[in-house]
Amino acid sequence: MQYNNTCFTPFQSDVSAIALPDRFTYPFCYEPHPLCEIAAKQLQQYLLEQTDWSHPFGLDHEGHLDNNSDEANGKMFGVLVVQNSQGVLGYLAAFSGLLADKLIQPGFVPPVYDRLADATLFRQKADEIAVINHQVKSLEQSPKLDQLKQQRHELETQAQQEIEALRLSIIEQRKARKAEREVIANSEHSLQNEQRLEQLARESVLEKRRQQDLKSQWQQSQDDVRADIEAFENQLLALKQERKDRSARLQQHLFEQYRFLNEAGDEKSLLDIFAAFPKLTPPAGSGECAAPKLLQYAFQHQLTPICMAEFWWGKSPKSEIRQHQKYYPACQNKCFPILSHMLAGLELDDNPLLQNPAQDKEIDIIYQDEAIVVVNKPAGLLSVPGVHIKDSVATRLAEQFADKEGLFVLHRLDMSTSGLLVFALTKRANKQLQKQFITRQVKKRYVAVLSGKLNETHGEITLPLRGDLDDRPRQIVCVEHGKPALTTWECIAQESDGSSRVNLYPHTGRTHQLRVHCAHHDGLNLPIKGDDLYGTKANRLHLHAEQLSFTHPYTRELMTFCAKPDF
Repeated sequence: MQYNNTCFTPFQSDVSAIALPDRFTYPFCYEPHPLCEIAAKQLQQYLLEQTDWSHPFGLDHEGHLDNNSDEANGKMFGVLVVQNSQGVLGYLAAFSGLLADKLIQPGFVPPVYDRLADATLFRQKADEIAVINHQVKSLEQSPKLDQLKQQRHELETQAQQEIEALRLSIIEQRKARKAEREVIANSEHSLQNEQRLEQLARESVLEKRRQQDLKSQWQQSQDDVRADIEAFENQLLALKQERKDRSARLQQHLFEQYRFLNEAGDEKSLLDIFAAFPKLTPPAGSGECAAPKLLQYAFQHQLTPICMAEFWWGKSPKSEIRQHQKYYPACQNKCFPILSHMLAGLELDDNPLLQNPAQDKEIDIIYQDEAIVVVNKPAGLLSVPGVHIKDSVATRLAEQFADKEGLFVLHRLDMSTSGLLVFALTKRANKQLQKQFITRQVKKRYVAVLSGKLNETHGEITLPLRGDLDDRPRQIVCVEHGKPALTTWECIAQESDGSSRVNLYPHTGRTHQLRVHCAHHDGLNLPIKGDDLYGTKANRLHLHAEQLSFTHPYTRELMTFCAKPDF
């Protein structure tokens, strides 16, 4: 589908004094260029003033968050600064997914593929799947299955009761026949006694047959009900499988329609792009984020990409942590494969994630004996080797204690977090300390500075956490699939700049637990100062593992170590 070049928006202010970047933005970790910040502010002003459409962002008329808006949901927007063939600078704007329930809105670049306009196939196939969804829902909510299961339960109960009653009756009658046989055996032999013994034997046979007939009768009744239940469930399974197959075929069709350009004009479908990443399959919504849409439009209309940024506008989703107006990198699972293709040929900024910010930082050894070593890790240094950066506390200590039985990692701190770590130097110490960590006998206290004022003095946070499958290493709150996470906290000071200093006590050890529990709106609703994932980046993350207590693996002495933060 062809679009006219109507999405190019000139800057409202003079930007001629701002130097253009030498290279294009590395989209997965960046600081927004001044041109992008100007474009974003211009777009945000439009979002506040426009009346063409309405979307529940959860903001008041002045653009502030409205905490009373329960049904609100924010949106990720993107700006791409471009230069046209006449050398004029301007920008393109895009939104991720749907905006006001539509894929296309005036002034924004169109989707790479307008699936809602594909009436010839998409709507027809989607309607067919919707019919199956209705059938599945009707069957799942049908009282018939519950009635059949209740009937099966009643039959099983009744059968068990009658069979048990007959079994007990047979036992009593067997005792009576046994007693009567003993009497006959001790009495004088007679024809009458012989006949009675034969009759007693026939009674035993008849009782066994009666017991078998009763079991067979109940088994048949239960089998009939089970067959009805199985037929019902098979019908439901068949519908679900048909829905799954139809959805997969439709998804494959959609993936083939999403075709992405790069600077050289090389076009690839979503399926071709993800084929280069064997461990990944295109997640739902791939290609509908802002960044791919912006680049696609620029390449289609011979606009030169200069720099790019994405920001969140509105209320955060319930599970994620998104700050209003904050800039965010492109997501990993959906966008990394796509943008790897689309940015081929463009000279990009260096990836900051490949740089080691702690290369010149020293490790402070707090304590060491024949069993353990306790260190104060500086912020920016990995606890263990990473995929790209191998320098870490573990690799440095392994070299320093090469003469020991080994260096055994017991726990970790985020790269951005500073503070106390304990390592074992022997297998015996490792086994004993591991047991303490597993049984949560190790006590930890963190100190953090939060980016705002707390209204309470202490509390408890119990938000369950799991990894964000579309954007690792981020974590999200998930009641259904998240792992339990418990943090207790106490406010110890209100800083002069309006921030709050707190002690944090993690009773579980989930990834990013303290960072998410502080930043999430159902937690403290205040990100830790300097948190580049869940708040706003600063010179460092103001989170420090200040105190660590455990029992010495050899002496069984309770040991407590403290290290004050540098913030």
